[in-house]
Parts: sequence; structure tokens; C-alpha cells
Amino acid sequence: MTKEKRLQAHQRQIRRLQRRLVQLERTSYTYSWVRLAIFTAGMIASGAFLFLEGSWLAWSTFFTTLLVFGLVVARHRRLETSIARHKVWLEMKATQIARMRLDWGHIPPSSLAPDHPLALDLDLLGDHSLHRLLNTAVSRPGGERLGEWLVNPLTGHQQIEARQQLVRELVPLSLFRQRLALAATLAGRSGRRQEPERLLAWLQERPFPRSLRYWLVVFSALAAANLLFFLADLAGLSPSLWKASLLLYLGLFLVKNRELGEPFAEATRLRDALEQLGAVFQQLEGYSYRRKPHLAALCAPFLDPAHRPSRLLARLNRVVNATGLRGNPLVWLALNVAVPWDFYFAYRLGQLKADIAHHLPVWMDAWIELEALGSLANLATVNPDYTFPEIVAGGPDEGPVFQVQAAGHPLIPDPLKVCNDFTIDRIGEVALFTGSNMSGKSTFLRTIGINLVLAHAGGPVNARSLRTRLFRLCTCIRISDSVTDGISHFYAEVKCLKRLLVELETSQPLPLFYLIDEIFQGTNNRERLIGSRAYIRVLAGRPGVGLISTHDLELVSLAEEAPLVRNYHFQDEVIEDRMAFDYTVRPGPSPTTNALKIMRREGLPVTEIRD
Repeated sequence: MTKEKRLQAHQRQIRRLQRRLVQLERTSYTYSWVRLAIFTAGMIASGAFLFLEGSWLAWSTFFTTLLVFGLVVARHRRLETSIARHKVWLEMKATQIARMRLDWGHIPPSSLAPDHPLALDLDLLGDHSLHRLLNTAVSRPGGERLGEWLVNPLTGHQQIEARQQLVRELVPLSLFRQRLALAATLAGRSGRRQEPERLLAWLQERPFPRSLRYWLVVFSALAAANLLFFLADLAGLSPSLWKASLLLYLGLFLVKNRELGEPFAEATRLRDALEQLGAVFQQLEGYSYRRKPHLAALCAPFLDPAHRPSRLLARLNRVVNATGLRGNPLVWLALNVAVPWDFYFAYRLGQLKADIAHHLPVWMDAWIELEALGSLANLATVNPDYTFPEIVAGGPDEGPVFQVQAAGHPLIPDPLKVCNDFTIDRIGEVALFTGSNMSGKSTFLRTIGINLVLAHAGGPVNARSLRTRLFRLCTCIRISDSVTDGISHFYAEVKCLKRLLVELETSQPLPLFYLIDEIFQGTNNRERLIGSRAYIRVLAGRPGVGLISTHDLELVSLAEEAPLVRNYHFQDEVIEDRMAFDYTVRPGPSPTTNALKIMRREGLPVTEIRD
């Protein structure tokens, strides 16, 4: 199915969901009036029967009304849950269309700042970034792990292959990934992404005091004595001893109960995270992983019959809900006067914390990994023309070290995207790109870089085919000065190029793949030319490959001096007094430059300068 057909299918699904949602909301509105009518009519009828017919008929009508009202409320709640599900589905479909169209205004924002050189140069993190386009994780740790994969790509062949196999298995499982996201989103009804790591930290905290079990036995014995003394007094078998035992019970309870307040409060605050995890883990437990061996291995912790996560988390959730009665002082006091309610559930909470603390890190890590993998798989889902790269081990007879066909930039809309073929034959080559302003040199460097990042992350790439050796990636593209640090643009560029050279000279098992945009643009023409020629001569033949863009046409002569330097260029032409670019990579040096043409077109005094 082509991308356009998938887009149309999503649009049809949205229209169906919208029609269904309108019907459900109308039915919900009707239920609201039915509830009001049943309650009002029942109360009026009960009151009338109480005054006219007697208490028996009045109470019968009252309890019948409550029963019918409760059934209608339960049905209405199920309907409201269905409405919530449809709204989430609708939002997910709309977001999917936004990702396909690169409609940034309707794609959820990224919370990760581009504080890494690679992330800034290649738009990996931040606004209008690859991470924002990819990230479908509901949990914050899931999005963070995806960001970590992008800025710190894998460097092991087996690791990349293993992750790629997982992503491949997830690509056709769109419904599985969507239901997983739906369960997590519905559980966190506040609309904010949950922070399950807080739950982990809480589970690892110091448990309740060891004396808790002793005090539970004491309070249970006192509660039993209170009941026996009260019944004996009621039957006239003994004096009112229960008053003294109850006073002792309450005194001890008020003193010791202070130790339970903060753990109970924290447990109550984490209820949303518990509900989210329980809903997600239940989805993962119930799925059939037949013919998905790699996915089954990742999700194996959810399938352990002795420690099903949904069962353990359901028990913990029940205990947390029981401790939440502190929010209702009257009910809380009545229960604790009768039985040591708080101490019993504190004891149960301590037991369950110890059990879940052992398993929850494994469950959460698998879920977070699955969310990050699902983000990479979704890129292939919304772009069926993307392909998975071939990662080769490297050797003298394995052909080009890097070869791509129809490489495009995933952050450029399809109508504006131009794809190119490009090949690097051997380690040590330097590809020198010349061309006019705005002809596409910088974009092409970023296109190669961002697809290399996706390849090393185990995801699909925006290309018809990509075959590459493993590399370390280094960039020198977006150079900025710093007023506060007293660093000029030129000095910042020198530091960046020095860092690149150190990386190139460092003994590493993997060669370096470097991208340099407009080398030494921060200085004058003469010094830029001298520095660039010397720097490129040093790069050629070293254990790495690189792409360098420049405006200095004099540098193209390096290809005659250094056999490993290759010239490429982008062309432009003037059509009806307008600059036109085809953004296509061509071999050889650039035959033209357009700086004066642009100046003249914008009305600058180019004639005087030229003369």
C-alpha cells in the first residue's frame, strides 16, 4: 500500500470515528436525562407512598429506584468509557496523519533539548526534529530512550541486527502498538504522561518498620477484645470493660498511626502510574507472540505464570485504594475503631512492595524498550517506501563502504523532497561538494547524516536502498559563537574541526564518518583557502570518510593532487529572471556560482562592484 493510500485510509477511519462519536455522545446525553428522570421520579414516588400508603411500599420504591438508577449509571459509565476510547483513537489517527504530512502543529512536542552536538547539527532532538517525528511513546522514559538511541547510535553489528529484527517484527503490528498506546493513555486520564520511574523509586525506599507485624498482632488482639467485651456487656454477662479496652486501643492507635501517614500519601499519589502500568502489562500478557520470536523474547517477563504483573499490580492497587480512605475521615475513623484497618493494609503494602520491587524494573525496562522500538516501527508504517539498511561487517572484497540509492531527508515534506544516489568506494575518501547558495549542499550533508543515524539506531531509512559499513559519526555543521564565553564564530569552528581531527586520529575499531558544512567560513578568503587545503589534505587517506561543502571553487583542484578527494556539485540556472535549483548531486566541480545573481536580483549595486 502506498503512502497516499494509507493516508486516505486514515482519513476514512477518522470520518467513521467522528460519526460514531457523535452517536455515542447523543446517547450519553439521553442517558443523563434518563438518570435524572429515574432519580427524580423515584424520590417523588417514595415520598408520596411514605405519606399515603405506608413505609413498606415507600421503602420498596426507594430501593427499587436505587437499583434501577445504579444499573443505568453503570451502563452510562461504560458508554463514557467507550466515548473516551473513541476520542483517543481519533486523536491517534489525526496524529498519524500529521506525521505523514509533517504537520508540526499537530504532532506532540518533544521534551528533549538538543544539547548534544550531533542532535543540533542533524535536527535529532528538539522542535521540528527527528525525535519529535518518531516519538509515539506514551511514557516519558520511552521517549527518552528513543532520544538516547538517536544521539548515541549503536556501534555493534549484532546489536544493530537484533534491534532491526525487533523493529521489523513490529512494523506490521500496527493494531498491537496502537492498543498498547490506547491502554496507557486511557489509564492516565489526567492527560499528562505518567512517570513510572517515581513508582520504582518508591518501591526501592525503606520498607515499613519491622515492628509493624508486632503492632498488627497487638491491635488485632485489642480489636477482638473490644468486640468480645462489647457483646458480653450487651448480653449483661460482664461490666462495660470494652470502654477501657477501646480507650487503650485508640490511644495506641493514634500514637503509632503517625508512622504510616507519608507512605500512604505517596502510595495514593502514585495511583495513576499503577493504573497505567496495570493496563499496559495486561495488554502485553494477553497478546499471542506466535511467529514473532524476537518480540516474544523481549516480552518474556510478562508471560511468567508465577509472577503475572497484572495480578501483582492489581493487588497493590487494591491496597493503595484501601489506604485512600484517609480522604474520608468519617469512614476512615469508623473502620479503624472497629479493626486495625491501616495497620493491616500497611503490612500488606510492605509485603507487596518487596515482591513487586524485584520484578517491576524488568517489566518497566521491557515496556520502555518496546515503546522506543514501536516509534522506529511507526516510521516505516507511515512511510511504506522507506527501507531497512544493510549493515556490512567490512572487508576488502565487500564493495563500496557506503552506498545509497534515492536518499531523502525524512524532515522534508514529500512534495518538496529530492532524492539522490551517492557512493563512497573506500575508507579515506573525501567528497568535496561545491555549488551555489541555496543549491542543496547543506541539506544533502544532513540527509546522509540523519539516515546514518537511523541505520545505526536499527530503524528504517529514507532511501530505496542503503548499504553501509559501521561508522562513528562526527559533524561540524551548525557553528555558533558565544558572547558569554567570549568565543567567536571562527574560533568555535576551529575547536569543532580540532575535535573532529582528534576523533579521526584516535585509535578506534570503527572508522569515522564526518560531515563538514562550509569549512572555515568564519575567516577571509585567502586564509580560508590556505586552511581548507591543508586540512583536507590531512583528512584524505585517514581511517574515515567525509563529506565537505564549500563555496571556494579553488579547492576543487585538490582532486588532482590527492586521488582520494572526489568532486561533486549542485547546479542552478536562471529561468525568467528567477533562480531555479534541482537539488541533484552531480559528479565534478561546480561550473557556476550565483552570489552575484542573487545580489543583482534583490537590487543591490552589483554592477558597480563588478565594474
